[in-house]
Amino acid sequence: MLQNKSVTDFILLGLTQDPMRQKMVFIIFFIFYTATVVGNFLIIVTIKCSRTLGSPMYFFLFYLSIADTCFSTSIAPRLIVDSLSAKKTISYNECMTQVFAMHLFGCMEILVLMLMAADRYVAICKPLHYPTIMRRQVCVIMIILAWICSFIHATTQNALVMRLPFCGSNLIDHYCCDLQPLLKLACMDTYIINIQLVSNSGVVCSSGFLLLMISYIIILYSLRSHSAEARRKALSTCTSHIIVVILFFGPCIFIYTRPPTTFPIDKMVAVFYTIGTPFLNPLIYTLRNKEVKNAMKRLWSLKVTSERM
Repeated sequence: MLQNKSVTDFILLGLTQDPMRQKMVFIIFFIFYTATVVGNFLIIVTIKCSRTLGSPMYFFLFYLSIADTCFSTSIAPRLIVDSLSAKKTISYNECMTQVFAMHLFGCMEILVLMLMAADRYVAICKPLHYPTIMRRQVCVIMIILAWICSFIHATTQNALVMRLPFCGSNLIDHYCCDLQPLLKLACMDTYIINIQLVSNSGVVCSSGFLLLMISYIIILYSLRSHSAEARRKALSTCTSHIIVVILFFGPCIFIYTRPPTTFPIDKMVAVFYTIGTPFLNPLIYTLRNKEVKNAMKRLWSLKVTSERM
Protein backbone atom coordinates (compact mmCIF):
# COMPACT_ATOMS: atom_id res chain seq x y z
CA MET A 1 0.00 0.00 0.00
CA LEU A 2 1.22 3.48 -0.83
CA GLN A 3 2.27 5.63 2.08
CA ASN A 4 1.64 9.35 2.42
CA LYS A 5 5.09 10.86 3.06
CA SER A 6 3.81 13.77 5.15
CA VAL A 7 1.94 11.71 7.76
CA THR A 8 2.99 8.29 9.00
CA ASP A 9 0.29 7.86 11.63
CA PHE A 10 -2.91 9.37 13.01
CA ILE A 11 -4.28 9.76 16.52
CA LEU A 12 -7.91 8.75 17.06
CA LEU A 13 -9.66 10.91 19.65
CA GLY A 14 -12.30 8.23 20.23
CA LEU A 15 -15.82 8.69 21.55
CA THR A 16 -14.73 10.58 24.67
CA GLN A 17 -11.64 11.93 26.40
CA ASP A 18 -13.00 11.41 29.92
CA PRO A 19 -11.19 8.47 31.66
CA MET A 20 -14.31 7.27 33.47
CA ARG A 21 -16.42 7.37 30.32
CA GLN A 22 -13.67 5.55 28.43
CA LYS A 23 -13.98 2.67 30.88
CA MET A 24 -17.73 2.67 30.28
CA VAL A 25 -17.07 2.63 26.51
CA PHE A 26 -14.80 -0.39 26.99
CA ILE A 27 -17.41 -2.35 28.96
CA ILE A 28 -20.40 -1.44 26.78
CA PHE A 29 -18.74 -2.05 23.41
CA PHE A 30 -16.92 -5.18 24.57
CA ILE A 31 -20.34 -6.63 25.44
CA PHE A 32 -21.84 -5.41 22.14
CA TYR A 33 -18.99 -6.80 20.04
CA THR A 34 -18.92 -10.15 21.85
CA ALA A 35 -22.69 -10.51 21.41
CA THR A 36 -22.35 -9.54 17.73
CA VAL A 37 -19.71 -12.15 17.01
CA VAL A 38 -21.45 -14.90 19.01
CA GLY A 39 -24.89 -14.11 17.57
CA ASN A 40 -23.74 -14.02 13.96
CA PHE A 41 -21.58 -17.11 14.49
CA LEU A 42 -24.61 -19.01 15.76
CA ILE A 43 -26.61 -17.97 12.68
CA ILE A 44 -23.76 -18.95 10.32
CA VAL A 45 -23.29 -22.37 11.93
CA THR A 46 -27.04 -23.02 12.19
CA ILE A 47 -27.72 -22.21 8.52
CA LYS A 48 -24.66 -24.17 7.39
CA CYS A 49 -25.57 -27.28 9.38
CA SER A 50 -29.38 -27.23 9.21
CA ARG A 51 -31.17 -29.05 6.39
CA THR A 52 -34.38 -27.07 6.99
CA LEU A 53 -32.77 -23.68 6.27
CA GLY A 54 -31.85 -24.26 2.64
CA SER A 55 -34.07 -21.61 1.05
CA PRO A 56 -32.58 -18.54 -0.70
CA MET A 57 -33.62 -16.27 2.19
CA TYR A 58 -31.35 -18.17 4.58
CA PHE A 59 -28.63 -18.42 1.95
CA PHE A 60 -28.57 -14.61 1.87
CA LEU A 61 -28.89 -14.38 5.67
CA PHE A 62 -25.75 -16.53 5.91
CA TYR A 63 -23.78 -13.92 3.95
CA LEU A 64 -25.41 -11.04 5.81
CA SER A 65 -24.08 -12.54 9.06
CA ILE A 66 -20.60 -12.88 7.53
CA ALA A 67 -20.70 -9.25 6.36
CA ASP A 68 -21.96 -8.12 9.78
CA THR A 69 -19.19 -9.98 11.62
CA CYS A 70 -16.43 -8.66 9.34
CA PHE A 71 -17.86 -5.12 9.29
CA SER A 72 -18.01 -4.98 13.10
CA THR A 73 -14.55 -6.56 13.41
CA SER A 74 -13.05 -3.88 11.19
CA ILE A 75 -14.10 -1.23 13.75
CA ALA A 76 -15.06 -2.52 17.21
CA PRO A 77 -11.80 -4.20 18.39
CA ARG A 78 -9.75 -1.02 17.88
CA LEU A 79 -12.44 1.08 19.58
CA ILE A 80 -12.41 -1.32 22.55
CA VAL A 81 -8.60 -1.41 22.86
CA ASP A 82 -8.23 2.35 22.33
CA SER A 83 -10.72 3.06 25.12
CA LEU A 84 -8.06 1.80 27.58
CA SER A 85 -5.06 3.30 25.78
CA ALA A 86 -3.49 6.62 26.68
CA LYS A 87 -2.50 7.34 23.07
CA LYS A 88 -4.79 6.02 20.35
CA THR A 89 -2.33 5.88 17.46
CA ILE A 90 -3.10 4.23 14.13
CA SER A 91 -0.60 4.04 11.29
CA TYR A 92 -1.36 5.51 7.87
CA ASN A 93 -1.50 2.07 6.27
CA GLU A 94 -3.72 0.67 9.04
CA CYS A 95 -6.02 3.66 8.62
CA MET A 96 -6.34 3.09 4.88
CA THR A 97 -6.93 -0.62 5.50
CA GLN A 98 -9.72 0.19 7.94
CA VAL A 99 -11.38 2.52 5.41
CA PHE A 100 -11.20 -0.24 2.80
CA ALA A 101 -12.59 -2.93 5.13
CA MET A 102 -15.42 -0.70 6.38
CA HIS A 103 -16.61 0.08 2.86
CA LEU A 104 -16.07 -3.44 1.53
CA PHE A 105 -18.21 -5.12 4.18
CA GLY A 106 -20.58 -2.16 4.60
CA CYS A 107 -21.36 -2.18 0.87
CA MET A 108 -21.70 -5.97 0.99
CA GLU A 109 -24.28 -5.63 3.76
CA ILE A 110 -26.27 -3.13 1.68
CA LEU A 111 -26.24 -5.39 -1.38
CA VAL A 112 -27.21 -8.50 0.62
CA LEU A 113 -30.13 -6.61 2.18
CA MET A 114 -31.23 -5.70 -1.34
CA LEU A 115 -30.96 -9.35 -2.43
CA MET A 116 -33.03 -10.41 0.59
CA ALA A 117 -35.69 -7.86 -0.38
CA ALA A 118 -35.65 -9.16 -3.96
CA ASP A 119 -36.06 -12.70 -2.63
CA ARG A 120 -39.08 -11.70 -0.54
CA TYR A 121 -40.56 -9.81 -3.51
CA VAL A 122 -40.36 -12.87 -5.77
CA ALA A 123 -41.61 -15.21 -3.02
CA ILE A 124 -44.67 -13.07 -2.26
CA CYS A 125 -45.48 -11.45 -5.62
CA LYS A 126 -44.36 -14.26 -7.99
CA PRO A 127 -44.83 -17.44 -5.92
CA LEU A 128 -45.35 -19.77 -8.91
CA HIS A 129 -42.11 -18.62 -10.54
CA TYR A 130 -40.10 -18.50 -7.30
CA PRO A 131 -38.33 -21.89 -7.65
CA THR A 132 -37.27 -21.00 -11.21
CA ILE A 133 -36.18 -17.41 -10.60
CA MET A 134 -34.40 -17.98 -7.26
CA ARG A 135 -32.48 -21.10 -8.25
CA ARG A 136 -29.36 -21.94 -6.25
CA GLN A 137 -27.10 -21.09 -9.19
CA VAL A 138 -28.77 -17.68 -9.56
CA CYS A 139 -28.32 -16.94 -5.84
CA VAL A 140 -24.63 -17.89 -6.00
CA ILE A 141 -24.08 -15.64 -9.03
CA MET A 142 -25.81 -12.74 -7.26
CA ILE A 143 -23.63 -13.15 -4.17
CA ILE A 144 -20.48 -13.26 -6.30
CA LEU A 145 -21.57 -10.09 -8.10
CA ALA A 146 -22.27 -8.46 -4.72
CA TRP A 147 -18.70 -9.22 -3.56
CA ILE A 148 -17.28 -7.85 -6.82
CA CYS A 149 -19.34 -4.64 -6.59
CA SER A 150 -18.35 -4.20 -2.94
CA PHE A 151 -14.68 -4.63 -3.80
CA ILE A 152 -14.93 -2.05 -6.59
CA HIS A 153 -16.73 0.39 -4.27
CA ALA A 154 -14.14 0.01 -1.47
CA THR A 155 -11.22 0.25 -3.90
CA THR A 156 -12.64 3.44 -5.42
CA GLN A 157 -13.09 5.02 -1.98
CA ASN A 158 -9.55 4.13 -0.96
CA ALA A 159 -8.10 5.45 -4.19
CA LEU A 160 -9.77 8.82 -3.58
CA VAL A 161 -8.71 9.03 0.08
CA MET A 162 -5.11 8.05 -0.67
CA ARG A 163 -4.83 11.02 -3.02
CA LEU A 164 -5.31 13.39 -0.08
CA PRO A 165 -2.17 15.14 1.24
CA PHE A 166 -1.96 15.25 5.04
CA CYS A 167 0.58 17.85 6.09
CA GLY A 168 -0.95 19.41 9.20
CA SER A 169 -2.75 17.95 12.21
CA ASN A 170 -2.99 14.17 12.50
CA LEU A 171 -5.79 14.18 15.09
CA ILE A 172 -8.87 12.34 13.81
CA ASP A 173 -11.95 13.39 15.77
CA HIS A 174 -13.52 9.95 15.53
CA TYR A 175 -13.15 6.41 16.87
CA CYS A 176 -12.20 5.02 13.45
CA CYS A 177 -10.76 6.15 10.13
CA ASP A 178 -13.64 7.35 7.99
CA LEU A 179 -14.08 9.60 4.98
CA GLN A 180 -15.40 12.83 6.48
CA PRO A 181 -12.85 13.09 9.36
CA LEU A 182 -9.99 12.39 6.91
CA LEU A 183 -11.28 15.00 4.46
CA LYS A 184 -11.23 17.52 7.32
CA LEU A 185 -7.49 16.88 7.88
CA ALA A 186 -6.45 17.17 4.23
CA CYS A 187 -4.39 20.28 3.38
CA MET A 188 -6.10 20.92 0.05
CA ASP A 189 -9.46 21.92 -1.36
CA THR A 190 -11.51 18.73 -0.95
CA TYR A 191 -14.68 19.96 -2.67
CA ILE A 192 -14.22 17.87 -5.84
CA ILE A 193 -13.06 14.78 -3.95
CA ASN A 194 -16.03 15.09 -1.58
CA ILE A 195 -18.40 15.18 -4.57
CA GLN A 196 -16.74 12.02 -5.87
CA LEU A 197 -17.01 10.34 -2.47
CA VAL A 198 -20.66 11.36 -2.09
CA SER A 199 -21.43 10.17 -5.62
CA ASN A 200 -20.02 6.79 -4.55
CA SER A 201 -21.00 6.13 -0.92
CA GLY A 202 -23.90 8.59 -0.89
CA VAL A 203 -25.48 7.16 -4.01
CA VAL A 204 -24.99 3.58 -2.79
CA CYS A 205 -26.73 4.37 0.52
CA SER A 206 -29.52 6.54 -0.90
CA SER A 207 -30.35 4.39 -3.93
CA GLY A 208 -30.17 1.22 -1.85
CA PHE A 209 -32.55 2.67 0.75
CA LEU A 210 -34.95 3.95 -1.92
CA LEU A 211 -35.04 0.65 -3.81
CA LEU A 212 -35.54 -1.32 -0.62
CA MET A 213 -38.40 0.83 0.61
CA ILE A 214 -40.11 0.73 -2.81
CA SER A 215 -39.79 -3.06 -2.89
CA TYR A 216 -41.29 -3.43 0.59
CA ILE A 217 -44.16 -1.05 -0.26
CA ILE A 218 -44.93 -3.22 -3.31
CA ILE A 219 -44.69 -6.37 -1.19
CA LEU A 220 -47.01 -5.01 1.50
CA TYR A 221 -49.48 -3.80 -1.14
CA SER A 222 -49.55 -7.20 -2.81
CA LEU A 223 -50.38 -8.94 0.49
CA ARG A 224 -53.99 -7.80 0.24
CA SER A 225 -54.88 -10.80 -1.92
CA HIS A 226 -53.22 -13.36 0.39
CA SER A 227 -54.72 -15.34 3.22
CA ALA A 228 -54.57 -14.07 6.80
CA GLU A 229 -51.89 -16.62 7.76
CA ALA A 230 -49.76 -15.78 4.72
CA ARG A 231 -50.11 -12.06 5.46
CA ARG A 232 -49.08 -12.58 9.07
CA LYS A 233 -45.98 -14.57 8.14
CA ALA A 234 -44.94 -12.18 5.35
CA LEU A 235 -45.52 -9.13 7.55
CA SER A 236 -43.36 -10.64 10.30
CA THR A 237 -40.49 -11.21 7.87
CA CYS A 238 -40.82 -7.84 6.13
CA THR A 239 -41.09 -5.95 9.42
CA SER A 240 -37.76 -7.43 10.53
CA HIS A 241 -36.13 -6.41 7.27
CA ILE A 242 -37.56 -2.88 7.40
CA ILE A 243 -36.26 -2.37 10.96
CA VAL A 244 -32.75 -3.37 9.82
CA VAL A 245 -32.97 -1.14 6.75
CA ILE A 246 -33.98 1.97 8.73
CA LEU A 247 -31.37 1.43 11.46
CA PHE A 248 -28.59 0.87 8.95
CA PHE A 249 -29.43 3.25 6.11
CA GLY A 250 -30.64 6.23 8.17
CA PRO A 251 -27.23 6.97 9.77
CA CYS A 252 -25.39 6.05 6.54
CA ILE A 253 -27.37 8.60 4.53
CA PHE A 254 -26.80 11.23 7.22
CA ILE A 255 -23.02 10.68 7.16
CA TYR A 256 -22.31 10.14 3.45
CA THR A 257 -24.71 12.43 1.58
CA ARG A 258 -23.67 15.89 2.69
CA PRO A 259 -20.91 18.51 2.14
CA PRO A 260 -17.43 17.99 3.69
CA THR A 261 -18.39 19.05 7.20
CA THR A 262 -18.33 17.23 10.51
CA PHE A 263 -20.74 17.62 13.43
CA PRO A 264 -20.33 16.66 17.11
CA ILE A 265 -23.18 14.15 16.73
CA ASP A 266 -21.42 12.29 13.87
CA LYS A 267 -19.66 9.82 16.14
CA MET A 268 -22.84 8.83 17.96
CA VAL A 269 -24.72 8.51 14.67
CA ALA A 270 -21.92 6.32 13.28
CA VAL A 271 -22.25 4.01 16.30
CA PHE A 272 -25.73 3.00 15.07
CA TYR A 273 -24.57 1.52 11.77
CA THR A 274 -21.03 0.43 12.70
CA ILE A 275 -21.79 -1.22 16.06
CA GLY A 276 -25.56 -1.19 16.58
CA THR A 277 -26.82 -2.80 13.37
CA PRO A 278 -24.40 -5.78 13.38
CA PHE A 279 -25.41 -6.35 17.02
CA LEU A 280 -29.17 -6.13 16.34
CA ASN A 281 -29.27 -8.21 13.14
CA PRO A 282 -28.82 -11.60 14.90
CA LEU A 283 -31.50 -10.65 17.44
CA ILE A 284 -33.96 -9.48 14.78
CA TYR A 285 -33.43 -12.46 12.48
CA THR A 286 -33.61 -15.08 15.24
CA LEU A 287 -36.09 -13.75 17.81
CA ARG A 288 -38.59 -12.91 15.05
CA ASN A 289 -38.01 -16.08 13.01
CA LYS A 290 -39.43 -19.38 14.28
CA GLU A 291 -37.64 -21.47 11.65
CA VAL A 292 -34.20 -20.18 12.70
CA LYS A 293 -35.02 -20.59 16.42
CA ASN A 294 -36.27 -24.14 15.90
CA ALA A 295 -33.24 -25.04 13.77
CA MET A 296 -30.92 -23.67 16.48
CA LYS A 297 -32.70 -25.67 19.17
CA ARG A 298 -32.49 -28.88 17.13
CA LEU A 299 -28.85 -28.32 16.19
CA TRP A 300 -27.58 -27.56 19.68
CA SER A 301 -29.75 -30.21 21.36
CA LEU A 302 -28.27 -32.79 19.00
CA LYS A 303 -24.78 -31.52 19.79
CA VAL A 304 -25.37 -31.74 23.56
CA THR A 305 -26.83 -35.25 23.18
CA SER A 306 -23.85 -36.45 21.11
CA GLU A 307 -21.39 -35.02 23.65
CA ARG A 308 -23.15 -36.83 26.53
CA MET A 309 -23.03 -40.11 24.61
